[in-house]
Formats: sequence, structure tokens, C-alpha cells
Amino acid sequence: MALVGVALVTLVWGLERYRTTFSKGELGLSLALAFGIALLALAPDVFAGIGELLSIERRPLAVALIANVTLVFLVLYLFARTRDNKQTIHELTRSLAVEQLSDVERATDPSVFIVIPAYNEASQVADVVAELPERIDGYDVTPVVVSDGSTDGTRRAAAETRALVVEHPINQGQGGALQTGFTIAREHDADIVVTMDADGQHPAEQLDEMIAPIAEGEADYVVGSRYLGTDRSDNGLARQSGIRVFTALINLIAKMNITDCTNGYRAIRGTALKQMTLTEERFSAPELLIEARKSGLRIAEVPVTIEQRAAGETKKPQLGYALGLTRTILVTWLR
Repeated sequence: MALVGVALVTLVWGLERYRTTFSKGELGLSLALAFGIALLALAPDVFAGIGELLSIERRPLAVALIANVTLVFLVLYLFARTRDNKQTIHELTRSLAVEQLSDVERATDPSVFIVIPAYNEASQVADVVAELPERIDGYDVTPVVVSDGSTDGTRRAAAETRALVVEHPINQGQGGALQTGFTIAREHDADIVVTMDADGQHPAEQLDEMIAPIAEGEADYVVGSRYLGTDRSDNGLARQSGIRVFTALINLIAKMNITDCTNGYRAIRGTALKQMTLTEERFSAPELLIEARKSGLRIAEVPVTIEQRAAGETKKPQLGYALGLTRTILVTWLR
């Protein structure tokens, strides 16, 4: 029973670390270690069989087990320190980016902030900003371009527009760039925050349809749907199928009824942003949806058109993207 206790302590440690630091690596290792120790306690014959196969006596096996447990705890500790340091660096990076706009005056009229995360989109980002109206439905429109460690002159291209532009010195991922944009929007008391991609896939002429449910007091979070509208993205069968599978999973675990979980064209009531816990730096779309649901926000879905990328290629590898979405959905739902 002592080993069962060790397994439980290991599991609790991993869950506590995830609750406080959102470290997926520590959580995964602690789960694996807890399972292994529990297996040793409840089904020791498994290890005895391995020992016989390798001609290892029981006592050396026990010594090896203790040594390996100690080693794993040291590795977990290293993961914890590394994760803490990484998180500190990323928070500092985002804070420094926000400080780049410290001298910008706050808007006094009702405002819509358009947050545009951009990574190596120099060829397209200026056109995306140029298509945005300066005012819509009584709101001033302020574009915010977050160049996320770009190496192709994205910031320089965006700076030639009317957008507020900040730069991450190191790449944070789309989720990290959105967090920076959200902080800027909150500090400027934005009434509505819209997110758009920098590759030209989200038509600016549908902006009024995106913000209407919030402006009219009917919703706090609006997500665009290519499946209720028009999909010209030219996504392959595998990606289309994956979107539908992940959407069904989110609907099941979060008790929602949406059709397009990965769409980056969304609108959020400015005051609602502080209610959501956002930690995901790369696969942010499902985290935003599930957090909105957990925070009790009123969620609406509107038809939109998704155009084909105007230039460049997608930066989302299929297998890595699928695994990342799966992890994000599960850990956001669990926490």
C-alpha cells in the first residue's frame, strides 16, 4: 500500500503543478510515473516477468526502481524550473510588447479593436489593415497588429498603415500574440475585440455581422462559421474532417452547439476578456471557446466567408496541429 500512496502523491503533485503553472510536460510525466508505481503495487508480476526475462533478481530490481523514481523526480523538478523560466520570459516578452504603446492615447468613443496576430505576413498584412473601416456602427475601429517574432519585415509593413503595431522579439505562437493584443485592447477600454488572421482569409466587409450580436446585447462571444457561410479556403479532406471531429468533441464536453471550432474570425465583449483564463500559446481557438463557455459567456455563431490565403502557405502542419488541438481541448476542459 505504500507504493499506492507514492503513486497518489505523484499524481497530486502533477495536478497541482498543472493547476498553478499549466505545465503539460509535468502533468504528462507525473501521470506516467503514477501509473507505473501503481502498476508495481497492484500488479507486481508484470515487473517480475520483466525481471525474469532480463535475468534480474528482485532486490536489484527494487534498487533500480528507487533509483529511477529518484531520477524521474529530478527530471520533473527540472521540467518545473524550465517551465517557470519559460513562462516568465514569455510574460516579460508580452509586457515589453504592450509597453511599446504606452504613449498612445486611449480612445474616448466606443471602440472596436481588431487584433491581428502576424507571423511572417509582410506581403499581406498591410492589405488586411487597409480593408478595415475607420468606423462601423457607431464604433471607432482600431487595428492592432502583433508581429510575433517575424523575420520578413512584417512589422515594417504594418507600421506603414494606421494600425497600432507591436513586436514580439521571440515567437510566442498565435495564442501568445492574441494575449498581447487582448491586453492592449483591455488597457484601452475596448468595447468589442475582434480577432482576424493576417493572411487575408477573413473579409473585412463582414465585420458588422461579427459585432452585431454583441452591440445589440444578444451575445458576449461571437464565432464565425465557414460551414454556415462560405468556405473558399481550399482545405483538403483531412483538414476538413479534422475540424468537424474537433468541433464535435468540443460540443460534447462543453455542451455547446457550434459548427466551426477553429475559425479565427471572432468577436468578444471587451469586459468579458478578464473572465477567461488564457494560457495556450499556440492552439488558442479551442481554449477560447471552452473558456468562454466555462465563464458563462453568451456564445453566438454567425455565417462568414473564409477565403483562400492571398499569399504564402499555412504554418500549421496537419499532424502537429491535430495533436495540439487534442491536448488543448482536454487540458482546458480539465482545469
